[in-house]
Amino acid sequence: MKWLTLISFLFLLSSATSRNLQRTARDADHKSPIAHRFNDLKEETFKAVTMITFAQYLQKCSYEGLSKLVKDVVDLAHKCVANEDAPECSKSLPSIFLDEICQVDKLRDSYGNMADCCAKADPERNQCFLSFRVHQPDFIPPYQRPAADVICNEYKDDRVQLLGHFVYTVARRNPFLHAPAIMGLAIEYENALKSCCPESDIGACLDAKVQQISVIKERAKHIGVKQKHGCRILEKYGERTFQASKLSRMSQKYPKAPFAEVVKMVHDVKDVYKECCEGDMVECVDDWSELVTTLCAKQDVFSSKIKPCCEKPVLERTKCILEADFDEKPDNLPSLVEKYVQDKEVCKSYEANHDAFLSEFVYEYSRRHPELATELILRVTKRYEALLDKCCKTDNPAECYGHAVEEVNKHIKETQDVVKTNCDLFSAHGEADFLKGILVRYTKKMPQVSTDTLLEIGKKMTAVGKKCCNLPEEKRMSCSEHYLSIVIEDMCKRQESNPINDQVSQCCNELYSYKRPCFTALGVDTKYVPPPFDPMMFNFDEKMCSAPAAEREEGQLKLLVNLIKRKPQMTEEQLKTIAGGFTAMMEKCCKQSDVNSCLGEE
Repeated sequence: MKWLTLISFLFLLSSATSRNLQRTARDADHKSPIAHRFNDLKEETFKAVTMITFAQYLQKCSYEGLSKLVKDVVDLAHKCVANEDAPECSKSLPSIFLDEICQVDKLRDSYGNMADCCAKADPERNQCFLSFRVHQPDFIPPYQRPAADVICNEYKDDRVQLLGHFVYTVARRNPFLHAPAIMGLAIEYENALKSCCPESDIGACLDAKVQQISVIKERAKHIGVKQKHGCRILEKYGERTFQASKLSRMSQKYPKAPFAEVVKMVHDVKDVYKECCEGDMVECVDDWSELVTTLCAKQDVFSSKIKPCCEKPVLERTKCILEADFDEKPDNLPSLVEKYVQDKEVCKSYEANHDAFLSEFVYEYSRRHPELATELILRVTKRYEALLDKCCKTDNPAECYGHAVEEVNKHIKETQDVVKTNCDLFSAHGEADFLKGILVRYTKKMPQVSTDTLLEIGKKMTAVGKKCCNLPEEKRMSCSEHYLSIVIEDMCKRQESNPINDQVSQCCNELYSYKRPCFTALGVDTKYVPPPFDPMMFNFDEKMCSAPAAEREEGQLKLLVNLIKRKPQMTEEQLKTIAGGFTAMMEKCCKQSDVNSCLGEE
């Protein structure tokens, strides 16, 4: 049985309450999707989410330009609420938004080839537009906060416009951040204004609040990266892999919830996530709100940890629930060994319904192990599945799969050791040396990658070490596996159009949960032929002494990468010798009056 079919049982179990069926039934009562969503969200939220949608598609457009498009869509919504049979009212929301975009004057002048998307039919037209979104665009200048009194006067005079401008600035800079997260940020921003504008020293109050908002924005960026990664999993690996991952995570977070309830919630999350990933932010916000309302109605079933979240207004609940702690495991959960290893009827249960059996295994294993990464739990499940496939064909299956626990524990220990080794290195040597170690290892694995890109990857992996190794031990593995998977998946997406080397391609073609171990195990690329020695690559001048510290450090890291690219077989001892010589040279020459002459001689 292939792993990709693992979660198909979810469809059987939850089909009676599937969100798709609910939506079909609901839409039968609503001739006009836009009228239905407008009535659900009410005008203010509908306008804000419409602005978010346009700002994420048309990142270069001004607020005023997009406001005209928002007005067109809101006017249509009003018309359709009054008469659902009116022309254009039966169109889907994505079609309404994209038709509006395709009518923008001089679209090609601003967006070039993106204008060609308009010639495609839906849903290809939407996929085409999504492919042109720019993550962290450099064509948008950094946000400059107006003077404190100006902000408060604008808030007092035209609250809706001020908040509309806020969601516009966040959305165009974060085109993969889902609308519920942006709406949550807008609420935080408004709360800061409400508390500061009556104060005598508005500026000081806002400065303090800005610190909070900066933290919130950083968190929003992290959420945006995670959501982009979730969309990537859905797109590349399909619904079943996405659902397998969510089933494991939600079982860890809500270990007291019954299996059937977790499965239904996973299926609904997948449906809503799909809408959000496809850029359909109006339905994304509306259906997230409905999903969260359902979760809160069953908070006694799921978790006591979400009670404070469910007391908040609807739009504030989503972020709160996502960030809520895991619930405590139920007391006295029985060992899984008896059911999944010692039971003589394991093969009978497995063969009767592979998917149901393995889905329940993921649920039961995950709720007992909140300290393990979901990627590791998926690997454990895959190994267990492969073992049953082999053993259930033998004359004595019980004897064959009797060593399953030892196999699983061995793999878990391997993953724990990788985390421990790296976190020990980080705490013993610090951030700078940790980065150098990563650059040495990854330059050897993929020397074909540009020096700047290797430096970017190294810095991202070091950031993972900094973030995760400072957490309590029971949270380190889950944190590091998840964020490393995001870095690796991003790297694999880039190399689809420009393959790096055979061994990297092989790892990028692995199952989602197996990519990180594959990259960790990679050694030196033995097929790589270093380029001829270029003296200019190691041209030292007085800037090595006079440049700002950060610039000097970056220059030295690039020298390290370029050295490894020319000598990938270099041992650690050889590297230490060269590094020592380089440090001595810099200490000597930076004290001389003629730095360049000294460097030339050395």
